[in-house]
Amino acid sequence: MECKSALTEAKGDITEGEVILRKRGIASAGKKASRSTKQGVVGSYIHAGAQLGVLVEVNCESDFVARTDDFQELVRDLAMHIAAADPQFVRKEDVTEAVIDKEKEIQRARALNEGKPEKVADKIVEGRMAKFYEEICLYEQPFVKENTITVDQLIKTKIAKLGENITVSRFARFKVGDAFGPETAS
Repeated sequence: MECKSALTEAKGDITEGEVILRKRGIASAGKKASRSTKQGVVGSYIHAGAQLGVLVEVNCESDFVARTDDFQELVRDLAMHIAAADPQFVRKEDVTEAVIDKEKEIQRARALNEGKPEKVADKIVEGRMAKFYEEICLYEQPFVKENTITVDQLIKTKIAKLGENITVSRFARFKVGDAFGPETAS
């Protein structure tokens, strides 16, 4: 019925009908965002040469969906993306205030050093913070296999296709020789 409705709306144009269906799917994915995700899998990716590896926990609503090929492919793609793009946080909301304040301070000083007036510097900082989030937050990053969409958009298309909410809970990226944690920081 959805296909028939989309074709009617598109006046019989199949390509336009597909676009309408995709838009509806993304909209329905937004509605599913509040649903609980207690099932899922821990996926992994080890890069050639075994010098870089990733573990990622991706959750969904049911174990049935967690076992599907589409979900498993998403988990593999996310692990590979994390290995390649090295995000520091899952979502923008996860970035700590200390990190945000430090970056704003750096970007403000940079704008002022470029000779920008105070009011303009504040606008520049806002723009640069958006770019900063894109660099350090998984959901904001352009997806490495198809950089015309973000990881968030990729996940939403899978939500629309599978009919369940999907979230990334956490990830860990390991690179031989890299130290991590406060006890090893110097």
